[in-house]
Amino acid sequence: MNLRIFSLVLLLLTMTAGNASLVQDESNARILVVAKDGSGDFSSITDALKTLKGDSEELVKICIKSGIYNEKVLMNYTLCNVIIEGESREDVVITYGDYASLNNIGTSGSYTFRIDGNNITLRNLTVENSAGQVGQAVALHTVGDRIHVKNCKILGNQDTLYASGQKSRALFEDCYIEGTVDFIFGAATALFRNCHIHAKSDSFLTAASTDKDNPIGYVFHKCKVTAAPEVKSVYLGRTWRPYASTFFIECELPQAIHPKGWHNWDNTDNEQTARYGEFKCSGPGASEGERVEWRKILDDTEAANLTDPSVLFARSYSWIPE
Repeated sequence: MNLRIFSLVLLLLTMTAGNASLVQDESNARILVVAKDGSGDFSSITDALKTLKGDSEELVKICIKSGIYNEKVLMNYTLCNVIIEGESREDVVITYGDYASLNNIGTSGSYTFRIDGNNITLRNLTVENSAGQVGQAVALHTVGDRIHVKNCKILGNQDTLYASGQKSRALFEDCYIEGTVDFIFGAATALFRNCHIHAKSDSFLTAASTDKDNPIGYVFHKCKVTAAPEVKSVYLGRTWRPYASTFFIECELPQAIHPKGWHNWDNTDNEQTARYGEFKCSGPGASEGERVEWRKILDDTEAANLTDPSVLFARSYSWIPE
């Protein structure tokens, strides 16, 4: 996709951004309380989810009290209109230790927390894959549409956050996300806003698999990228699929960012189709002097459209998360 076509796509998205959006009124939500000590309605998140009706229009808010919840949580595709909120990001920890090569469950089966339903919000909690350095081990896997993750910690190593689903839209705000190899990956359209992205090894921050018919994949806006002291070479992204789309806009980048910035996954054909770029980033890793020539150069209007949820998430109806 050349820059002219890319700009046309953004223009079309802008034209559709005025359509009706879906907004949750939390004052009308039904409240359920989860507490490890038995003081709530349920002692596990899974037990609370089992009581919810599929395809319900009712908004349900599950409040989780402080504690470590050793659970593998699945929100299936029939669950929608649910808010899961912890007492605090540090004190509510959902953890599990599956990994891809364990009984051949694969990357998609290695999650700690998976969201297949639509219109789901996670707030003020930690999701962790505790398996360690054992290959692919997903902490959070988002598949459904209209997923909002706010003020959460997402912890793991390889493949920490799987933001997948070709039709999925996800917003990550004020989150801390760490990992080693390709630790933010998948096909979703996802905006990461004011997040802290931490690389624990020499590797790749992202591995988008954006479909060629999806105009935008991952956008990082005003995020801070850091690296462990021993880390010396980190690429912003590599092309898991040929049309991978990832942009870093007004982000702070560390010295550890590789001068070339982007990687073609050892396939020069990907350089003709990948949609990668940066805009007004800062920090010692932001120098574009040696960046790959096949990255995109954005102007002010294109960068503004990429970071505006009403534009980025516009389809037959737009979605503007609160």
